[in-house]
Amino acid sequence: MMRTTVLCLLAALAAACSDDDSLPEQELGDASSPASGGDAAAREDGSLGGDIDGGITPPALDAGADAALVQIQVLAFNDFHGNIEPPTGSSASVVLFRGDGGTVTAGGAAYFARHVRTLRAQNPNTVVVSAGDLIGASPLASALFHDEPTVEAMNELGLDFNGVGNHEFDEGRTELLRMQRGGCHPTDGCQGGHTFGGARFQFLAANVNTESGMSLLPRYGVKEFQGVRVAFIGMTLEGTPSIVTPSGIEGLRFLDEADTVNGLIPELKGQGIEAIVVVVHEGGFQPGAVDDCQGISGEVVGIVERLDSAVDLVVSGHTHAAYNCLIAGKRVTSALSFGRVVTQIALSVDPVSKDVVKVEAQNRAATRDVAPVPEVETLVANYVDRSAPLRDRVVGTASVALTRTTSTGESTLGDVIADAQRAATLDAASALPQLALMNPGGIRADLEAGPITYGEAFTVQPFGNSLVALTLTGAQLKTALEQQWTATSARILSPSRNLAYAYSASAPVGARVRDVTIDGVPLAATSSYRVTVNSFLATGGDGFTVLNEGTHRVGGDVDVDALERYLTANDPIVAPALTRITKLD
Repeated sequence: MMRTTVLCLLAALAAACSDDDSLPEQELGDASSPASGGDAAAREDGSLGGDIDGGITPPALDAGADAALVQIQVLAFNDFHGNIEPPTGSSASVVLFRGDGGTVTAGGAAYFARHVRTLRAQNPNTVVVSAGDLIGASPLASALFHDEPTVEAMNELGLDFNGVGNHEFDEGRTELLRMQRGGCHPTDGCQGGHTFGGARFQFLAANVNTESGMSLLPRYGVKEFQGVRVAFIGMTLEGTPSIVTPSGIEGLRFLDEADTVNGLIPELKGQGIEAIVVVVHEGGFQPGAVDDCQGISGEVVGIVERLDSAVDLVVSGHTHAAYNCLIAGKRVTSALSFGRVVTQIALSVDPVSKDVVKVEAQNRAATRDVAPVPEVETLVANYVDRSAPLRDRVVGTASVALTRTTSTGESTLGDVIADAQRAATLDAASALPQLALMNPGGIRADLEAGPITYGEAFTVQPFGNSLVALTLTGAQLKTALEQQWTATSARILSPSRNLAYAYSASAPVGARVRDVTIDGVPLAATSSYRVTVNSFLATGGDGFTVLNEGTHRVGGDVDVDALERYLTANDPIVAPALTRITKLD
């Protein structure tokens, strides 16, 4: 296995450090090139204010029986989504406790880096991990440069491992590998004013296999501290193919998370590794405050319950939730999203058996009442300045707020986007009825009343999907509408203004939609219709597999450009009446 030195051991616990010896090692469970960790020499102290009181205090070296244990600290987060600038509004809030004064403002890469450095200073045996969606669905300052700014910020922060999430595949596997290896974008070139050097941390994906049956990325990484080796298994959610553009992951297989982990246990134990951490981009939900665990539910519960008893800790993500739970005897954490929370985890390891004997964790808010890390602050400011002219250009005005809020599944913002996409692809020469459908997961923010900037429109639609007009029969269109529901979930598509229908929530899945009309005319099963969707949906994303059957495909503009033109042409934009979808029961 290939190795790289990353952190200097505490002199009191090991020989004095130098550039080439007495350093913990990082190993990768694959033949891919290893990445370095953070720059230990650059780490600084800082104060943690406005945070959860207390925190985990590293045991003193003479604290009884614990003095003989090796103390290893894991600092974890998830779903950063390129938020290098401090997030705003509700995206900046962290609920420390329910009640007055229980919410603080947090986030921003430079502040987040300060909190990480401060916590790292408490224990030189520290590993920093991310549970996926580090990039993708990002604000303009990162997304405009294909998320290179986020990777560079994480290099400065000292991230060690990122368990790949679904959004790392937004631009396809080739672009994900470029994030790791570096190099300029194949189309846009070196936008940041320099050649992109790639990640100095390691992307991990144990359950993502290529056509050859080999893993796309290293399956795990290993760090060694004071003779104790700890394995970090990175995991992408098995359901990724249903929520990313299929063309970007063509040929890849996403395997069961628990089965993959359990299959690796003998290999790790064969290397003498007993301390095992799973970093998985799948999660759960709980209604409590940031460090609570009140009735945890969601996919992560079933995964953890099936994990081998050798697993000591699970760092999770995907749901943008925060929790600190004990599930099936294992500590399971999640740190909200957007760099607002860092989870401080203490592993106490027996130096003889090499096994973890105790796990403690606390979710801590990455508040902004600390000194930002200068290197990160400068990096972010550079990219913000570069993106400012495009970001601040006013493209229209909203008479009232346009939101993603739904009752029947229809929203004012979703309707506007669907209308914009229909307008962008409307072919006056076509004899076929023309309509548009927009998936709710592609709408990432609301639009407030007043002037709308390009940056705000981009925040609403940050994926850069192109529009596709295709032909469906009436029967296929009806099937697409029925595919909005599965036995366990619902994804209601926003329809353009000329499409209307009703549905019964109590009817069987596959038979819920009725009274479909287009331009006021009832849907005919054998007639043909031109339907505009984004490229994500056009290839079967979100489970709308029937859209793969669409014929006579014609590509169109990028979705956010279509929205921009529609807002400008219809200035001021008004909120549509929510009358396109009728819920019968």
